[in-house]
Formats: sequence, C-alpha cells, structure tokens
Amino acid sequence: MISEKQNIKTSKFLSLVLRHKPETIQIKLDENGWVSVDELIEKLNKNGKDIDFEILKYIVDTNSKKRFAFNESKSKIRASQGHSLQIDLNYKSLIPPETLYHGTSERFLESILKSGIEKRNRQHVHLSSEIETALKVGQRHGKPVILEIETEKMNMDGFKFYLSENKVWLTDYVPIEYVKNKKNNG
Repeated sequence: MISEKQNIKTSKFLSLVLRHKPETIQIKLDENGWVSVDELIEKLNKNGKDIDFEILKYIVDTNSKKRFAFNESKSKIRASQGHSLQIDLNYKSLIPPETLYHGTSERFLESILKSGIEKRNRQHVHLSSEIETALKVGQRHGKPVILEIETEKMNMDGFKFYLSENKVWLTDYVPIEYVKNKKNNG
C-alpha cells in the first residue's frame, strides 16, 4: 500500500487540511466539517500528493488516534475533532465518567493553575479516560504533567461534555477548582 513514513506524513497533512487550513489545497469544509472524498482526492493530487481512495481509506483505518472519519456511504470525510475552525460536529451532550485526565506540559502548568484549562485556538478542551493517553499527549509538548479532572462534579454543576468519534472527551473549559491532582509524570 504505502510506507509507514508516507502514511504518517500524509496523515499529518490531512490533519492540517481537515482541521485547520482547508484553503491549503483549495477545498471548503461544510458547516459540519465534511468534504467530498472525490474533491479531497482530486485537490490532494493537484497539490502533489499521490493518493487514491484505497490509500485514503488505509490512512483513515490505520490512524492510531482515529483522527478521521467517513460518513456511512464513504462519500465524505472529516476530522473527528481538534479543529481550530468553527465546525459544528453535531455531538450530543453526554454524562462523563467521574474522572477524566488532561495531558499537558510542565511549561503550561503555571498558566493552567491561574486560569484553568482553556480551549485556546481549538473548539474544545480535550480530555481522556486513560492516564496513558493523557501522558502521550503531554509528552508531545515537553515534560508531561497529568491533570486529574473531577468531571462528574463539573457535569453536576452544568458543564457540558461530548465524546468525539475517536473517543476523546470534549468540553469548553475546565475551571481550576475541578483539577484534583497535579502530578508530574516525566
């Protein structure tokens, strides 16, 4: 099919295009983040990416973070979450587990302890149900810190939670009073 290196490189490029900058290859996402698979493949090829439907499907199927999803007919594709664009992913509010985790870097901890966990340039704050996943996220940004979030209390206090297609928990903001444990995990 394609090499692992090419898979990773193309997956990162798809993340850029489907989450942040569709204009890079002159596509437009609809209000829910979808784009026609045929149009995406055509524009990818016009921009020097040698890709067909089978390669695209392989990238979607093998992405360990399940960053992309097809619609039922596989005629459209979108990023599952992590957009910096205003996209309505149509997620329904769900009751979260009692505790979720947020992985970050030690260098961001001071800011978080002052103002809570903010979504910044993303649509949502990302939380995980597993410490290991939060640790991997934190490691991407430097020396990792895992924050334990009292999501059951947040939910009872009116905060909304959503679960993305790739099982990442999403919320708009985590005030510092719901951050229970702050532990370094380097």
